[in-house]
Amino acid sequence: MGHSQADKARNRERILNEAATEIRDKGLDAVSIGGLMQRVNLTHGGFYGHFASRSDLIAEALQQALAAGEAAARASRDPDKPVSMNSLARSYLSRTHRDSRKTGCAISALISDVGRADEQCRVVMEPHIEAFIAKVAHVLGDDARAIIAVSAMIGALAISRVVTDPKRSDAVLRTVRDGVVAMASDE
Repeated sequence: MGHSQADKARNRERILNEAATEIRDKGLDAVSIGGLMQRVNLTHGGFYGHFASRSDLIAEALQQALAAGEAAARASRDPDKPVSMNSLARSYLSRTHRDSRKTGCAISALISDVGRADEQCRVVMEPHIEAFIAKVAHVLGDDARAIIAVSAMIGALAISRVVTDPKRSDAVLRTVRDGVVAMASDE
């Protein structure tokens, strides 16, 4: 007996959700098709009814992870307050964000993996980086400073997740946060 299109769509969504969570937590290379399909209670062979290849799955899961991170950022922001460099930096360069690799910004969680990945993954992430830069450029009024600020914030968040000393990790976040906020007042 066949599955309905609705069932197939729900199964595909379950696969993507699980893969997106896994890549945010463990990286692009962590996804094993067999393990993934087992976790969503589907057969390994059924995978190819949803995706042409592992590369296609990874690219789509990356897209989903990036969109989920952006949605979480929007949800945490007060829509009645204008976006400022101070509010943006305080939210992005916070302990909460540092400690939320599975739900935070997928760019910072996966930037190194995507830099080594196939072009398909780089093409998926690139517009999200450009959108982040554009958002910061809108706040700072300058594309060059926005590139510096975004690069510093992504790098600081990634570094703070590597540093094992909590005080030093906090110092990385605080120092870069103060630096990018100062960029907004240097006008």
